[in-house]
Amino acid sequence: MSSLPTGPPTRRGDAGRFVRGAARVLAAAGLAVDAYLHAHLADRYDAITSTISQGTLFRLEAALAALAALLVLVWRRPLGDLFAAAVAVGGLALLLVYRYLDVGELGPIPDMYEPVWYGEKEATVVVQAVAVLATLYILLARPRRSTPYAH
Repeated sequence: MSSLPTGPPTRRGDAGRFVRGAARVLAAAGLAVDAYLHAHLADRYDAITSTISQGTLFRLEAALAALAALLVLVWRRPLGDLFAAAVAVGGLALLLVYRYLDVGELGPIPDMYEPVWYGEKEATVVVQAVAVLATLYILLARPRRSTPYAH
């Protein structure tokens, strides 16, 4: 008797791989658009400064989001997925905090309160939310390693 599978591959496993792959593409796309938008907007915020300018913080977010997008697509390891989720969650959280709360200047961080919505900010919220959902799915839907049964 052979120990090789005799039937077709399970569709459930194939579907799970497809959904996880789609989530990776969505996460990477959301993070890449986030990176583009922050890099694109950075020069508009260079004048808002304390020790560090808001433009510099936008460039840092762009670099982190670009790295996270690359890790999600290419490296495909839990640590990279966790990094991507942290970038997505952190970026979205900060955008919403500075949209709705005037926290003022925080040490070297300038007062970034901006109580308005405009096209690029709305797009950033959407792509960051997509990246958050996709990266959290990737982390939570990770396939479990099967262990052989002891007889």
